[in-house]
Amino acid sequence: MASFASQTFLIIFTLFSPFFITINGEFSIQSIVTSTKRMEKMTHLHFYFHDTISGKHPTAMQIIKPHNRSAGGLFGITFMADDPLTENPKSSSKLVGRAQGIYALASQHDVGLLMVMNFAFFEGTYNGSALSILGRNEIFHDVREMPVVGGTGIFRFARGYALAKTVWSNQKGDAIVEYNVSVVHY
Repeated sequence: MASFASQTFLIIFTLFSPFFITINGEFSIQSIVTSTKRMEKMTHLHFYFHDTISGKHPTAMQIIKPHNRSAGGLFGITFMADDPLTENPKSSSKLVGRAQGIYALASQHDVGLLMVMNFAFFEGTYNGSALSILGRNEIFHDVREMPVVGGTGIFRFARGYALAKTVWSNQKGDAIVEYNVSVVHY
């Protein structure tokens, strides 16, 4: 059992030190190594998100339908998506990744979506990397801003923002959205 003096040292040392301490009868000190050689990078991405909920081959589909429509019209409707990401607005343009996740109508007062989406890239430098978006998307605003809350692969520890602008939509709910994404990562 550790003495009062060693326990006090342990508490003070833990508060003011970049070391990780484990206690196994006595304590041992293990240094957490962080690399100062890796510099943060800023990356700007530009692509188009193709969300198709109609037709024979939809890329997004409704998975939750609210029981009580009087609670705000569309409120609660939820979609699961696996939408293509392309270099240009034409659906036949080069595929660079997929937007995979969920979006839901989360407002009872306007058309505000909750976006929980991963942008998984499989082309060029970003092959195998992904960015995660979590935020509000007010689809009837000209330009919407959503936070990038993380990433994988090249985008590990990513943080930043995504600007979305609808470039085409129809009455069925299909849309093509231009994305300009800026992220800081290692």
